[in-house]
Amino acid sequence: MSQNPAPHEPTRNEPGSHEPTRHESGSHEPTRHEPAAADGAGPAAADGTAPGPAAADGAGPAPTAAAADAVIEIEGLHKTFGDLHVLRDCELTVRPGEVCVLVGPSGSGKSTLLRCINQLEDPTAGTVRIDGVLQGYEPEPLADGRWQRLGSKQIAAQRARIGMVFQRFHLFPHLTALANVMEAPVQVLGAPRASAERRARELLDRVGLADRADHYPSELSGGQQQRVAIARALAMDPELMLFDEPTSALDPELVSEVLTVLKDLAADGMTMVVVTHEMGFAREVADQVVFMDEGRIIERGSPQQVIDHPRSTRLAEFISSVL
Repeated sequence: MSQNPAPHEPTRNEPGSHEPTRHESGSHEPTRHEPAAADGAGPAAADGTAPGPAAADGAGPAPTAAAADAVIEIEGLHKTFGDLHVLRDCELTVRPGEVCVLVGPSGSGKSTLLRCINQLEDPTAGTVRIDGVLQGYEPEPLADGRWQRLGSKQIAAQRARIGMVFQRFHLFPHLTALANVMEAPVQVLGAPRASAERRARELLDRVGLADRADHYPSELSGGQQQRVAIARALAMDPELMLFDEPTSALDPELVSEVLTVLKDLAADGMTMVVVTHEMGFAREVADQVVFMDEGRIIERGSPQQVIDHPRSTRLAEFISSVL
């Protein structure tokens, strides 16, 4: 697959414009996190020629028929950090029960793409929809064409539907494995402690750690800590799981125990997007493999298509370097 031509640089905010935080609500002029078309129509395609989340007549978002059943629908996604253009015109569709594996060299934008899906980063241009719902903004523009940012509670509600597991485990060191898994359901969802504990024990058993429930993170191996982190994410009953290189911080002999959990989740029908360099896992589990380089999606397809029969020289070079 040939690479797309370089897109126009996304619109920037004027000097002195207010820079809102993720949790601010209410309408305001678009900033670099909310690039507008030239007429102020709202989050736009990077070339500024058409509004992003809505049709040109402002009718509101309307997923295409081909993507109507998508869990994730990403269109025209760009992300810049100053002069660094990290994501360039990325398009991605993930359907229910699919496992999408993102591969590519370090610095290619894979982790940033995950963080945009989960609203840990605000796209510079383009849109992310989960189950057809525009993320981070009200579904329709205001009468004057501006787009209204969601408030912090609304954004938190959108993010609660997505579980994410990072390279590092980020467990609370002063809590046992059981308490780490219970924490979010009790504190965020208001679940009764008895039911949260019951569910936490079920999840620890699911990831093979029923006998480590009362151990603290310092008493667990890296692989065990990562499995606790997976159980903690599952405790929120997400419909989608994102994994950002979940085995990269582990000793080689501990990788397989984490990959086994991911394989079990895939077999149970969990929709997942996984950033990994484990090509054997991608070949065995992925429904869709996406190769990224320099912020662009270069190739996508089945594991057989992407791994065994790369079409671009760049992908062939990458595959030969990791296999």
